[in-house]
Parts: sequence; structure tokens; C-alpha cells
Amino acid sequence: ILETRGITVRFGGHVAVKDVSIQVGRGTVTGLIGPNGAGKTTLFNTITGLQKPSAGKVFVDGRDVTTLPPFKRARMGLARTFQRLELFVSLSVRDNLRVAGDIHNANSRGRIDVEAETDRLLRLTGLSDIADQDVSDIPTGRARVVEVARALMTDPQILLLDEPASGQTEQETEEFAALLTGLADDGLAICLVEHDIPLVMKICSTIHVLDYGAVLA
Repeated sequence: ILETRGITVRFGGHVAVKDVSIQVGRGTVTGLIGPNGAGKTTLFNTITGLQKPSAGKVFVDGRDVTTLPPFKRARMGLARTFQRLELFVSLSVRDNLRVAGDIHNANSRGRIDVEAETDRLLRLTGLSDIADQDVSDIPTGRARVVEVARALMTDPQILLLDEPASGQTEQETEEFAALLTGLADDGLAICLVEHDIPLVMKICSTIHVLDYGAVLA
């Protein structure tokens, strides 16, 4: 459902991503690993439309989306989280999800019951106990899960996660692994950038290794 073909990104004389071709299937978790500076986040930015590629194409469900802006890709079912947390810190956990649901309903043909879906996702992601706390008051590990839950409120087909386990305790990572496995079992396509190699090895069916912008293996 997600494919890149020969993606290359240059910043002046620096090649951040070099001829990268990957595929992400429905119902799978695909891993993207490599050292800092390998081009993983730049590839995510290209897939979501935040970065224009110097060469190559991006396809979602067989459609070439290379020239589409981010909001149109989101309407096609592409959602992501960020390496640096991007939450509405002045709002509660619940309201972070509700905002995403309201925006989805305003821009999509398929409307959802925001209150019911918010409650469902809070239960699914194990956030019900902190639903009414401000995001600024919760630990980083759980805030990562809030960002995932908010992305799920857009009813995505594809979920891109950029270092989602960063800041999580060992127990939180175990619970997070079970959540992602369950989402994939329900048909969601997940692509994961992560430095927690045991987590990657546990839940990913395919792993791409990047270094200096190129796929090593």
C-alpha cells in the first residue's frame, strides 16, 4: 500500500537519501533502522510530503502522490508521528484526540463519532487513566502513545512512526509492542523508525537498514 521508488534527496552537495526503494504492506510492521544521520527521518518527510525529493516517486495504494501536499496525502490515509513530540501541550490527552477527530470530520467524506472513537482509542492504547490530564504533565513515554492515538483518530491506512519508543520504560515498550502488533493484525500498514533493536526484531516482518542515505540490507 506504500512504496518508494528510487527516492533521492540532496541538500546542496550532501546526499541525505540515495536511491531508496521500499515497500510497506497492509497488515505488517516494516522497520527502518540505521545510525543517526542515515536519512530515515528525511525519507519519512519525503513520504509525507514535507520534503520534496530530488529524484524518485512515492506511491500510496498504487497512486503516485509525489507532487501532492501533505494534507492530501493525509486524506488518502497517511498518518505519522514525529521524532520530536508534536502534541498540543496545553490540552488534555482526551482533547488531543478530539481535535484530530474534528479535523478529520471537517476534511473527510467518512465521518466518525468523535466521542465514541476517542473513548475506544483511549482504551485501546491504555490511556484511559490519564485521559483528562494535560499532556504537559505526563511522562514522555506515555506522551509518545498519545501521539500514536491521535494519529489513529484520522482513520489511517498507513502509520509512520518516528522513534515512538523513545523515553519509554521497559514495561511501556512491552505494551507498545503488543499495541502495534494488534494494529497490524487488524490490517494497518506500519513503518517504524526505531533505535530499540530488540523491539524492531520482535515486531517487524521486514527491516531495511540505512547508512549514509542508502539501503545496506
